[in-house]
Amino acid sequence: MMRTAILIPARYASSRYPGKPLAELTLPDGTRKSLIRLTWEAAARVAGAPEIHVCTDDARIREHAEGFGASVIMTPEACRNGTERCAAAVAVAGIEADTIVNLQGDAPLTPPWFVDALVAAMAAGEAPVATPVLRCDATTYGHFVEDRKAGRVGGTTAVFDAGGRALYFSKEVIPWLDPAKVDPEAIPVFHHVGVYAYSRAALAAYGELPEGALERLEGLEQLRFVENGWPVACVEVEARGRVFWELNNPGDVARIETVLRESAP
Repeated sequence: MMRTAILIPARYASSRYPGKPLAELTLPDGTRKSLIRLTWEAAARVAGAPEIHVCTDDARIREHAEGFGASVIMTPEACRNGTERCAAAVAVAGIEADTIVNLQGDAPLTPPWFVDALVAAMAAGEAPVATPVLRCDATTYGHFVEDRKAGRVGGTTAVFDAGGRALYFSKEVIPWLDPAKVDPEAIPVFHHVGVYAYSRAALAAYGELPEGALERLEGLEQLRFVENGWPVACVEVEARGRVFWELNNPGDVARIETVLRESAP
């Protein structure tokens, strides 16, 4: 049976939002929880993942995460992105899982079936790396366009070939659409969800791969695999009525709180 571990990389020194993992969100019942706690709770809803670890280099995040019961792995400050931090955590803690899932600490709205789909793709041997993509609905597409017009970096989009292999990821909204021809029922823009599943070999190799020009320009870690010829499976997932959004900027707090209110039972 394939063993899976979920790692949640979290760093304090975000250039766009310092201290982001500890940012508090107001829940529908009026209580407040940190972003990292909400993400950890999202990971706990995934079936069949006995190992869940927060991976950080910051004592404040460690103290906070251990306070709500999370297992924490301390990783080097030199880690430049979440994938490098996951690789370091596997080495430091001696994690022996066959598939390692990187659930980034700014994605508390990630439904468990997104992760289930990645684990299934890895079990089927579709690629050494898999990541979910979600067709944009009109609301999400509007958020993308609004952010870019305002000069904000919002979510990431993905384009892939007919076999589902990634061609490119970008912080721009791609492909470009003629506003007069956009069909709100079938928008051909896919939101890249910031979750990854890696084989042990792919994750171990990542740190040895050269950082490419596109990765540096976009600031997207997954482009290192693409630029170095490693296939990345883009696994299309369904929202099932939920709105998905990561917390990229301080302004996203209100967006996520709205989703939490609207989805409350």
